[in-house]
Amino acid sequence: MQGIPADWPLRAHSRVIRCRPHEWHVQVLGQGPDVLLLHGAGASAHSFRHLAQLLHGYRAIIPDLPGQGFTRAGGMMRLGLDAMADDLAALCADQGWRPVAIIGHSAGAAIALRMAEVLPNPPRCIIGLNAALGPFDGFAGWLFPKLAKAMSASPFVAAIVTRLVSNRNQVEMLLKGTGSTLDAEGVTLYQRLVSDKRHVEGTLGMMAQWQLEPLIERLAQIMAPTLLIASDKDRAVPARVSRDAAAVIPRAEYVEVADFGHLLHEEAPYRVSELILPYLAKNSGGLSLVGGQV
Repeated sequence: MQGIPADWPLRAHSRVIRCRPHEWHVQVLGQGPDVLLLHGAGASAHSFRHLAQLLHGYRAIIPDLPGQGFTRAGGMMRLGLDAMADDLAALCADQGWRPVAIIGHSAGAAIALRMAEVLPNPPRCIIGLNAALGPFDGFAGWLFPKLAKAMSASPFVAAIVTRLVSNRNQVEMLLKGTGSTLDAEGVTLYQRLVSDKRHVEGTLGMMAQWQLEPLIERLAQIMAPTLLIASDKDRAVPARVSRDAAAVIPRAEYVEVADFGHLLHEEAPYRVSELILPYLAKNSGGLSLVGGQV
Protein backbone atom coordinates (compact mmCIF):
# COMPACT_ATOMS: atom_id res chain seq x y z
CA MET A 1 0.00 0.00 0.00
CA GLN A 2 2.40 2.60 -1.23
CA GLY A 3 1.63 6.16 -0.27
CA ILE A 4 -0.01 5.33 3.06
CA PRO A 5 2.48 6.23 5.82
CA ALA A 6 3.43 3.44 8.19
CA ASP A 7 2.45 5.60 11.16
CA TRP A 8 -0.96 6.62 9.82
CA PRO A 9 -3.79 5.93 12.30
CA LEU A 10 -5.29 2.43 11.97
CA ARG A 11 -3.00 1.63 9.05
CA ALA A 12 -3.14 -2.07 9.95
CA HIS A 13 -6.81 -1.92 8.95
CA SER A 14 -6.18 -0.16 5.62
CA ARG A 15 -6.87 -1.67 2.25
CA VAL A 16 -6.71 -0.29 -1.28
CA ILE A 17 -9.67 -1.18 -3.49
CA ARG A 18 -9.91 -0.47 -7.20
CA CYS A 19 -13.54 0.16 -8.03
CA ARG A 20 -14.22 2.41 -10.96
CA PRO A 21 -13.73 5.23 -11.30
CA HIS A 22 -11.56 5.57 -8.18
CA GLU A 23 -8.77 3.79 -6.33
CA TRP A 24 -10.15 3.77 -2.81
CA HIS A 25 -8.37 3.79 0.52
CA VAL A 26 -10.68 2.14 3.05
CA GLN A 27 -10.15 1.14 6.66
CA VAL A 28 -12.18 -1.80 7.96
CA LEU A 29 -12.20 -2.91 11.58
CA GLY A 30 -14.40 -4.76 14.03
CA GLN A 31 -16.97 -7.52 13.63
CA GLY A 32 -20.72 -7.41 13.26
CA PRO A 33 -23.21 -5.61 11.03
CA ASP A 34 -21.62 -3.14 8.64
CA VAL A 35 -21.59 0.55 9.55
CA LEU A 36 -20.26 2.99 6.95
CA LEU A 37 -18.55 6.14 8.27
CA LEU A 38 -18.09 9.15 5.98
CA HIS A 39 -15.79 12.04 6.83
CA GLY A 40 -16.32 15.68 5.93
CA ALA A 41 -14.64 17.93 3.36
CA GLY A 42 -10.91 18.30 3.93
CA ALA A 43 -10.62 15.40 6.36
CA SER A 44 -10.03 11.67 5.85
CA ALA A 45 -10.82 8.36 7.51
CA HIS A 46 -8.40 9.39 10.25
CA SER A 47 -11.07 11.63 11.79
CA PHE A 48 -12.90 8.47 12.96
CA ARG A 49 -9.74 6.86 14.41
CA HIS A 50 -11.11 6.97 17.96
CA LEU A 51 -14.85 6.62 17.38
CA ALA A 52 -14.51 3.59 15.10
CA GLN A 53 -12.78 1.62 17.85
CA LEU A 54 -15.70 2.31 20.18
CA LEU A 55 -18.37 0.86 17.87
CA HIS A 56 -18.35 -2.49 19.64
CA GLY A 57 -20.49 -5.13 17.93
CA TYR A 58 -20.19 -3.57 14.46
CA ARG A 59 -17.80 -3.67 11.54
CA ALA A 60 -16.71 -0.10 10.83
CA ILE A 61 -16.03 0.68 7.16
CA ILE A 62 -14.29 4.02 6.69
CA PRO A 63 -13.34 5.20 3.19
CA ASP A 64 -11.41 8.29 2.28
CA LEU A 65 -13.69 10.27 -0.02
CA PRO A 66 -12.60 10.55 -3.68
CA GLY A 67 -9.58 12.80 -4.09
CA GLN A 68 -9.05 13.16 -0.34
CA GLY A 69 -6.77 11.36 2.06
CA PHE A 70 -5.32 8.40 0.16
CA THR A 71 -8.20 7.74 -2.25
CA ARG A 72 -7.11 8.57 -5.78
CA ALA A 73 -9.90 10.12 -7.81
CA GLY A 74 -10.35 8.51 -11.19
CA GLY A 75 -12.25 11.52 -12.49
CA MET A 76 -12.10 15.04 -11.11
CA MET A 77 -15.65 15.67 -12.32
CA ARG A 78 -17.06 13.09 -9.89
CA LEU A 79 -16.47 14.98 -6.65
CA GLY A 80 -19.97 16.40 -6.14
CA LEU A 81 -22.64 15.13 -3.76
CA ASP A 82 -24.60 12.92 -6.15
CA ALA A 83 -21.52 11.48 -7.87
CA MET A 84 -19.85 10.61 -4.57
CA ALA A 85 -23.00 8.94 -3.27
CA ASP A 86 -23.32 6.91 -6.48
CA ASP A 87 -19.66 5.88 -6.45
CA LEU A 88 -19.79 4.91 -2.78
CA ALA A 89 -22.91 2.84 -3.50
CA ALA A 90 -21.01 1.13 -6.33
CA LEU A 91 -18.10 0.44 -3.95
CA CYS A 92 -20.46 -1.13 -1.42
CA ALA A 93 -21.99 -3.33 -4.12
CA ASP A 94 -18.55 -4.35 -5.41
CA GLN A 95 -17.40 -5.38 -1.93
CA GLY A 96 -20.67 -6.94 -0.81
CA TRP A 97 -21.10 -4.41 1.99
CA ARG A 98 -24.65 -3.79 3.16
CA PRO A 99 -24.40 -1.09 5.81
CA VAL A 100 -27.17 -1.17 8.39
CA ALA A 101 -26.25 2.41 9.25
CA ILE A 102 -24.32 5.27 7.72
CA ILE A 103 -22.62 7.77 10.01
CA GLY A 104 -21.55 11.00 8.38
CA HIS A 105 -19.72 14.03 9.70
CA SER A 106 -20.43 17.45 8.19
CA ALA A 107 -20.60 17.03 4.39
CA GLY A 108 -20.38 13.27 4.96
CA ALA A 109 -23.83 13.43 6.56
CA ALA A 110 -25.27 14.90 3.37
CA ILE A 111 -23.68 12.06 1.39
CA ALA A 112 -25.15 9.58 3.88
CA LEU A 113 -28.65 10.96 3.36
CA ARG A 114 -28.20 10.85 -0.41
CA MET A 115 -27.00 7.24 -0.18
CA ALA A 116 -30.17 6.38 1.72
CA GLU A 117 -31.98 7.42 -1.46
CA VAL A 118 -29.83 5.52 -3.97
CA LEU A 119 -28.75 2.29 -2.26
CA PRO A 120 -30.78 -0.74 -3.42
CA ASN A 121 -30.75 -1.92 0.21
CA PRO A 122 -31.06 1.32 2.16
CA PRO A 123 -29.51 1.59 5.61
CA ARG A 124 -31.80 1.12 8.57
CA CYS A 125 -30.70 4.45 9.99
CA ILE A 126 -28.59 7.53 9.33
CA ILE A 127 -26.53 9.40 11.93
CA GLY A 128 -25.29 12.90 11.21
CA LEU A 129 -22.56 14.57 13.26
CA ASN A 130 -22.73 18.35 12.83
CA ALA A 131 -24.38 17.66 9.50
CA ALA A 132 -23.62 20.20 6.78
CA LEU A 133 -27.19 20.57 5.55
CA GLY A 134 -26.91 24.29 5.00
CA PRO A 135 -24.23 26.88 4.20
CA PHE A 136 -21.10 27.07 6.32
CA ASP A 137 -20.91 29.94 8.79
CA GLY A 138 -18.14 32.28 9.84
CA PHE A 139 -14.68 32.05 8.32
CA ALA A 140 -15.47 28.80 6.50
CA GLY A 141 -18.58 30.34 4.97
CA TRP A 142 -16.50 33.19 3.61
CA LEU A 143 -13.50 31.13 2.51
CA PHE A 144 -15.00 28.01 0.92
CA PRO A 145 -17.02 29.66 -1.87
CA LYS A 146 -14.05 31.83 -2.83
CA LEU A 147 -11.72 28.85 -2.97
CA ALA A 148 -14.20 26.84 -5.00
CA LYS A 149 -14.64 29.68 -7.48
CA ALA A 150 -10.89 30.10 -7.79
CA MET A 151 -10.45 26.35 -8.22
CA SER A 152 -12.76 26.37 -11.22
CA ALA A 153 -10.74 29.18 -12.80
CA SER A 154 -7.16 28.01 -12.24
CA PRO A 155 -5.50 24.60 -11.93
CA PHE A 156 -2.75 26.15 -9.78
CA VAL A 157 -4.99 27.07 -6.85
CA ALA A 158 -4.41 23.80 -4.98
CA ALA A 159 -0.65 24.34 -4.97
CA ILE A 160 -1.08 27.91 -3.75
CA VAL A 161 -3.50 26.89 -0.99
CA THR A 162 -1.16 24.11 0.11
CA ARG A 163 1.70 26.59 0.51
CA LEU A 164 -0.50 29.07 2.36
CA VAL A 165 -2.11 26.78 4.93
CA SER A 166 0.27 23.88 5.48
CA ASN A 167 2.33 25.40 8.29
CA ARG A 168 1.29 24.39 11.78
CA ASN A 169 0.13 27.81 12.95
CA GLN A 170 -2.21 28.15 9.98
CA VAL A 171 -3.59 24.66 10.51
CA GLU A 172 -4.23 25.38 14.18
CA MET A 173 -6.00 28.61 13.23
CA LEU A 174 -8.23 26.82 10.72
CA LEU A 175 -9.14 24.11 13.22
CA LYS A 176 -9.88 26.59 15.99
CA GLY A 177 -12.04 28.47 13.51
CA THR A 178 -14.41 25.49 13.61
CA GLY A 179 -14.82 25.85 17.37
CA SER A 180 -12.80 22.72 18.09
CA THR A 181 -9.57 22.21 20.01
CA LEU A 182 -7.62 19.12 18.99
CA ASP A 183 -4.64 17.54 20.68
CA ALA A 184 -1.17 17.73 19.14
CA GLU A 185 -1.64 14.48 17.21
CA GLY A 186 -4.91 15.70 15.72
CA VAL A 187 -3.34 18.95 14.53
CA THR A 188 -0.38 17.08 13.05
CA LEU A 189 -2.62 14.75 11.06
CA TYR A 190 -4.50 17.64 9.48
CA GLN A 191 -1.20 19.41 8.79
CA ARG A 192 0.00 16.33 6.93
CA LEU A 193 -3.19 16.24 4.89
CA VAL A 194 -3.15 19.89 3.84
CA SER A 195 0.53 19.56 2.91
CA ASP A 196 -0.57 17.12 0.19
CA LYS A 197 -1.45 18.99 -3.01
CA ARG A 198 -3.64 16.14 -4.27
CA HIS A 199 -5.69 16.15 -1.06
CA VAL A 200 -6.18 19.92 -1.28
CA GLU A 201 -7.09 19.63 -4.95
CA GLY A 202 -9.69 16.96 -4.17
CA THR A 203 -11.15 19.02 -1.33
CA LEU A 204 -11.42 22.14 -3.49
CA GLY A 205 -12.93 20.09 -6.30
CA MET A 206 -15.58 18.80 -3.89
CA MET A 207 -16.38 22.36 -2.83
CA ALA A 208 -16.58 23.54 -6.43
CA GLN A 209 -19.05 20.78 -7.40
CA TRP A 210 -21.11 20.74 -4.21
CA GLN A 211 -24.84 21.17 -4.91
CA LEU A 212 -26.83 20.72 -1.72
CA GLU A 213 -30.14 22.39 -2.58
CA PRO A 214 -31.84 19.43 -4.33
CA LEU A 215 -31.20 17.21 -1.31
CA ILE A 216 -32.49 19.88 1.07
CA GLU A 217 -35.69 20.07 -0.94
CA ARG A 218 -36.17 16.30 -0.53
CA LEU A 219 -35.47 16.02 3.20
CA ALA A 220 -39.17 15.61 3.95
CA GLN A 221 -39.17 12.50 1.72
CA ILE A 222 -36.32 10.70 3.51
CA MET A 223 -37.97 8.00 5.61
CA ALA A 224 -34.90 6.40 7.19
CA PRO A 225 -34.69 6.91 10.97
CA THR A 226 -32.18 9.72 11.39
CA LEU A 227 -30.25 10.96 14.41
CA LEU A 228 -28.73 14.42 14.07
CA ILE A 229 -26.13 15.26 16.72
CA ALA A 230 -24.90 18.85 16.89
CA SER A 231 -22.39 20.79 18.97
CA ASP A 232 -23.38 24.06 20.58
CA LYS A 233 -19.90 25.57 19.97
CA ASP A 234 -19.71 24.63 16.28
CA ARG A 235 -18.51 27.71 14.40
CA ALA A 236 -18.57 26.07 10.96
CA VAL A 237 -22.06 24.53 10.86
CA PRO A 238 -24.23 26.00 13.65
CA ALA A 239 -26.36 23.62 15.69
CA ARG A 240 -29.50 25.25 14.31
CA VAL A 241 -28.76 23.63 10.92
CA SER A 242 -29.24 20.14 12.36
CA ARG A 243 -32.13 21.28 14.53
CA ASP A 244 -33.96 22.72 11.52
CA ALA A 245 -33.27 19.63 9.40
CA ALA A 246 -34.56 17.35 12.16
CA ALA A 247 -37.81 19.28 12.12
CA VAL A 248 -38.23 18.40 8.42
CA ILE A 249 -37.03 14.79 8.20
CA PRO A 250 -40.08 12.70 9.22
CA ARG A 251 -38.30 10.19 11.49
CA ALA A 252 -35.48 12.37 12.79
CA GLU A 253 -34.26 12.91 16.34
CA TYR A 254 -32.06 15.80 17.43
CA VAL A 255 -29.46 15.87 20.19
CA GLU A 256 -27.29 18.85 21.11
CA VAL A 257 -23.97 18.38 22.90
CA ALA A 258 -22.50 21.19 24.98
CA ASP A 259 -18.97 22.58 24.99
CA PHE A 260 -17.56 21.14 21.76
CA GLY A 261 -17.03 22.39 18.21
CA HIS A 262 -17.40 21.11 14.66
CA LEU A 263 -14.99 18.20 15.18
CA LEU A 264 -17.05 16.77 18.03
CA HIS A 265 -16.28 13.15 17.15
CA GLU A 266 -12.54 13.83 17.44
CA GLU A 267 -12.79 15.91 20.61
CA ALA A 268 -15.24 13.65 22.48
CA PRO A 269 -15.42 10.20 20.86
CA TYR A 270 -16.66 8.49 24.03
CA ARG A 271 -19.49 10.98 24.40
CA VAL A 272 -20.48 10.47 20.78
CA SER A 273 -20.34 6.68 21.12
CA GLU A 274 -22.69 6.86 24.10
CA LEU A 275 -25.23 8.59 21.88
CA ILE A 276 -24.66 6.44 18.81
CA LEU A 277 -24.57 2.91 20.20
CA PRO A 278 -28.05 2.88 21.79
CA TYR A 279 -29.48 4.41 18.62
CA LEU A 280 -27.80 1.77 16.48
CA ALA A 281 -29.09 -0.97 18.77
CA LYS A 282 -32.61 0.38 18.53
CA ASN A 283 -32.60 0.79 14.76
CA SER A 284 -30.22 -1.82 13.39
CA GLY A 285 -30.70 -4.83 15.63
CA GLY A 286 -27.22 -4.58 17.13
CA LEU A 287 -26.10 -4.67 20.74
CA SER A 288 -25.73 -1.56 22.86
CA LEU A 289 -22.18 -1.90 24.14
CA VAL A 290 -20.79 1.41 25.30
CA GLY A 291 -17.08 1.13 26.03
CA GLY A 292 -15.15 3.47 28.30
CA GLN A 293 -16.00 6.65 30.13
CA VAL A 294 -16.32 10.21 28.92
